[in-house]
Amino acid sequence: MINTIDSFLNKTTMYRLTLYYLIMLVGVATFAGLFGLMPYQPLDIILSTLLAVLICDISNLVFSKFFHATTNTESYLITALILVLIIPTKFPSNVSFLILASGFAMISKYLLTVEKKHIFNPAAAAVAGVALLSPEHIATWWVGTPVMLPFVFAGGLLLVRKIERESLVSVFISVYLILVALFAIFHTGSITSLITTFKDSLLHTALFFFTFVMLTEPITSPATKKHQSRYSALTALLYATPQLHLLGIVVTPEVALCISNIYSYIVNPKYRLSLMLRNKLRLSPDTFAYIFDTPDKIKYIPGQYMEWTLPHDNSDNRGDRRYFSLASSPTEQNLIIAVKFYVPSSSYKRALYNLMPNQKIIAAQLSGDFVMPDNPQVPLVFIAGGVGVAPFRSMIRYIVDKKIKCNIVLFFINRTIQDIYFADTLAESEKYGVRTVYSLTDTAAIPQNWKGKVGRPTPEMIKVEVPDWGNRTYYISGPQLMVQSIENMLKGMGINKGNIKTDFFPGYAES
Repeated sequence: MINTIDSFLNKTTMYRLTLYYLIMLVGVATFAGLFGLMPYQPLDIILSTLLAVLICDISNLVFSKFFHATTNTESYLITALILVLIIPTKFPSNVSFLILASGFAMISKYLLTVEKKHIFNPAAAAVAGVALLSPEHIATWWVGTPVMLPFVFAGGLLLVRKIERESLVSVFISVYLILVALFAIFHTGSITSLITTFKDSLLHTALFFFTFVMLTEPITSPATKKHQSRYSALTALLYATPQLHLLGIVVTPEVALCISNIYSYIVNPKYRLSLMLRNKLRLSPDTFAYIFDTPDKIKYIPGQYMEWTLPHDNSDNRGDRRYFSLASSPTEQNLIIAVKFYVPSSSYKRALYNLMPNQKIIAAQLSGDFVMPDNPQVPLVFIAGGVGVAPFRSMIRYIVDKKIKCNIVLFFINRTIQDIYFADTLAESEKYGVRTVYSLTDTAAIPQNWKGKVGRPTPEMIKVEVPDWGNRTYYISGPQLMVQSIENMLKGMGINKGNIKTDFFPGYAES
């Protein structure tokens, strides 16, 4: 069952999944309204949705032209649908609120930025800003009803699994419930009151919608798990504290999120780069290295990734954004990514395949915890499937350039010998303690003089090549289903979950 779900999730990006999720919620609310199960009539919901989408579309187009910025259709549609689900939807009395919030949300994407880096969640900033200027306009978060809860919860779980923000969500929910319990006991001292408070918090508020959709947004939440936990706890404190005022402002859910967004902005890397392609090199029959000029020296940790936006005509359901690990090391002058192309390819991959030197792409959201430990002497095992070797190349190139002594065994798994690349860097790293074990999976294409392994890693293969296998930390990078399979295998060998690190992209889609 889990493999089926993951296979489905792998076929689309985070942005498209979020868009489909929100469309589904609006559709469910409209249908439920036919039977009087929602506080608003179906026609009100439909008209409000059309108005929000129209205003967001027009505003986004105008501001993008004025600021000469790259636009993203999914982004403004997601924002429009969020606004519909949290703003009172009694048409036409809500028209002014929707128009103001939709316009404010779009302009926040362009003005409430520093060095083109978003500070606030656009929908939260819009609703908070409009309420501050016009106190009669208050978000009701009407999506938080018992009728909507099963759909919010089920779709939200899929979204959280897609972006792997389970720890962020669990910290927020846990801290929130603890605080709610403490406040309830302090004010009433009654267990019955505590149960009622929990029931109301879970069934009659937009807690889960806020958590799954708003809190987890990658652009305005922290890039690393350490800061994600602090961000979640801070938001929960602001969200749960009753009648909280800061600087005379009532801390509503949207205000709580905006305050936490400021913390996220402070701790996050602030890169949004327009990069020019210097060169494109074929690494294997279906994989290319893209080498980009960087306008300034970018600071990153080997193994991290960035979001790469490439607007193109006739975008398919995978959108115009992808996440790629940096295959380059901070010791190198250029940024390098390695990209595998599938047949058939998505519209994004086709556009990227046709990208020529001197053309540009947008790189932003430097993120990732898939990095080496601070102590380089910790014994490690790297397991790379095909293009999944990219973050390892970043780490190993850094080791070579800095002449760092280490203890690493790399299993590099490819279909054929023609698919092996970065072999020069891997060979150069041997004198610093990196030993590479090559393995080929296409048994019909094994060369006669092949001295490496055959097949995917097995417990026996690992135990033979790594005698101290039980005392190492494992890093796995490659296609998600391969990563999950090897992770399960390692757990079956008795490797502690805390000693297994997997590469991860929040918007992953293979093709």
